[in-house]
Amino acid sequence: MTRTLTGIGASPGIAIARAFTLSSERYLPEKTAIADAKREIGRFREAVAVAGSEIEAIRASAEAKLGAGKAEIFEGHLMILEDPDFIDAIEDKIGEEAINAEFALHEVSQSFVELLQSMEDELLRGRAVDIEDVSSRIMSRLRGVPHSDLANLTEECVIIARDLTPSDTAQLNLDVVRGFITEVGSRTSHSAIMARSLEIPAIVGAGASVRDIPGRTLVVMDANEGLILFNPNDEQLEAYREKKRTDDLRRAELAQLKDRPTVSRDGKRVELAANIGKLEDIQRALDSGAEGIGLFRTEFLYMGRGTLPSEEEQFASYKYALEKMNPKPVVIRTLDIGGDKELPYMELPKEANPFLGQRALRLCLDRPDLFRTQLRALLRASAYGNLKIMFPMIAVLEELLDAKKLLEEERAKLLAEGVRVSDKIEIGMMVEVPSAAVSADLFAPEVDFFSIGTNDLIQYTMAADRMNETVSYLYQPWHPSLLRLIRLVIQAAEKEGKWVGMCGEMAGDPNAIPLLLGLGLHEFSMSAGSILSSRELIGQLNRAEWSDHAIRALGMRGTREITQYVQSIRNGVTG
Repeated sequence: MTRTLTGIGASPGIAIARAFTLSSERYLPEKTAIADAKREIGRFREAVAVAGSEIEAIRASAEAKLGAGKAEIFEGHLMILEDPDFIDAIEDKIGEEAINAEFALHEVSQSFVELLQSMEDELLRGRAVDIEDVSSRIMSRLRGVPHSDLANLTEECVIIARDLTPSDTAQLNLDVVRGFITEVGSRTSHSAIMARSLEIPAIVGAGASVRDIPGRTLVVMDANEGLILFNPNDEQLEAYREKKRTDDLRRAELAQLKDRPTVSRDGKRVELAANIGKLEDIQRALDSGAEGIGLFRTEFLYMGRGTLPSEEEQFASYKYALEKMNPKPVVIRTLDIGGDKELPYMELPKEANPFLGQRALRLCLDRPDLFRTQLRALLRASAYGNLKIMFPMIAVLEELLDAKKLLEEERAKLLAEGVRVSDKIEIGMMVEVPSAAVSADLFAPEVDFFSIGTNDLIQYTMAADRMNETVSYLYQPWHPSLLRLIRLVIQAAEKEGKWVGMCGEMAGDPNAIPLLLGLGLHEFSMSAGSILSSRELIGQLNRAEWSDHAIRALGMRGTREITQYVQSIRNGVTG
C-alpha cells in the first residue's frame, strides 16, 4: 500500500531507490562502579585519541569533496575533543565518582546538549548536534563497536534517519546514495547545507513517521515539492520516473545558457550574479553561469572559530575570490554581524532587540580596529581583480561618510607603505533600512552603486521579525510599499548615473523578477542554483512591457492583488 508523507525540500531533485534506514537507537550505558579510576581515564583518553584520528580522516575527505569551508565543521569537532570544559568534566566525573567512562561520557555530553538546545541563538543550538556526533564516536570506541559508516554502502538507496550528523553526510558514498530524508531538521541545518553542496536531493523535517518505514522499501522522493512516496504503485512510479527524466533534461537544457549573456526579449542587458558565503561556492557560481559575485558574505570568515581572522587570512581569501572570478566583478560586503549572527568569542553585550541594535556597520564603526583590519585586507586584494566594496545596514548618511573616511585613511597608509591598491574600486552600500530607501537621493552622489537587501528591508518595512513564524504572513516581497521603495532607490541611482543590484531572496524569485526587470533593476544576485532558470525567464520577458506592468502594480492595494496580476500575465505568455 502506498504511503505519502511531506517534509521540507532542503536540496532539490528527484530520487527513486530502496530505503536504507539508519538506526536511531541511542545506546544508554549503565552506571558501573570501577576499582581503578586512573586506568578508566586512560581508557577514555585512548578512545578520544582514536576518535580524533577518525575525525581528522573525515575532515580530509570532506575537504577533498566539498572544499575547505564545509570541512570546517570537522575542525569544530576536533576542537570539542580538545575542549577542557568538556573533556575534563568527563575525566573528573570518572575520578570523583569512580564510575565507568561510558556513563560519565553520556551524563556530561547530555548536560552539554541540553544546555545548548536551550539557547535562543540558532548557531549555538546547532552546536548540540556536534556534541552528540563527537560523543557518539567516542562511545563507539569505548564499546569496541563500529561507528555508523555510510561510506561503505554498496547498493543504490535513499537514506532515512532521525537526523544526519555532519560526519554522516560528509561520508556519503555518492555512487549509490540517491538522496536522504530526515525526521528533524530545517533548510539551515548542517545536513541540509551539505546536501546542497553535494547536490543530492534532501528532504528534512518529515516527522517521526519516516522511521516506521521498513528497510528496502521502495521510495520516491520529490525534494522539489517536499513529497515522499513509500511503496508507490506502478502508475505513480512511472509518473515519477518520467518526471525525473524531465527534470534531468531540464537541467541539461538550462546548462546550455551557462555562457550566454542575460538579455530580455527586447534587448535589455542585465547582470545575474551569485551570493556566496564560502570560497568553494565560487566554482559552483562559475559552473552555474554567474556573471559576477553580487554578495560575498564575509562574516563566514569570522564564524566557526575562536578568534578574529587576521589581516593576512582575510587578504588570502579575498585575493583568491578576485583571482578566481577575474575579470568578473566581486562585490564584497564588509562584516555583517549581529541580529541572528553572533560571534561568541567577541563577547558582545546582549541586546533586547538585536535586529534593531548594534549590528553590521554600526558595530564596525564602534570597533574601528576590527574594521580597519578588514578594510586593509580588501584594499590589498583589490590589485588582483575587479573588486567592489559594499557597506551593510546603513541608516543615515553620516554612517556612510564615516565608513568611506576610514577606507580612504587605510588606502593612504597602504600607498605610503608602497602597497599596490587598485584605483578602480567601486564603493557601494546596501539598502536594507527604509530610511536609506526613502532618502536614496541623498546617498546616491556618495556611492557608485546600491544593492537592495530585501530580506531585511521587508522586515523593517513591515516591522515584522522575519525569524518569527507568528508574523511570517507579513513577509511580503510584492507588497506595494516595498515595490515603491525599490523604485525610489532605482530612480535616485539612475539620476546620478549609478547602478542598482539586489541580493535578497527576492532577486531569484520567478514571480518577482518580471516586476524588478520592469522597475529597472540592473543586477540580480541570487543563489547559484537559480541563475540559469532566471536567465531563461528574463530572455522571455519584454522589459518595456513589464515597465508598464510594474507601474500599474505600484498602485494596487496589496500582495494578493499584485501576485494574481503577475501570474495572470505570465500564464497568458504575454510581456
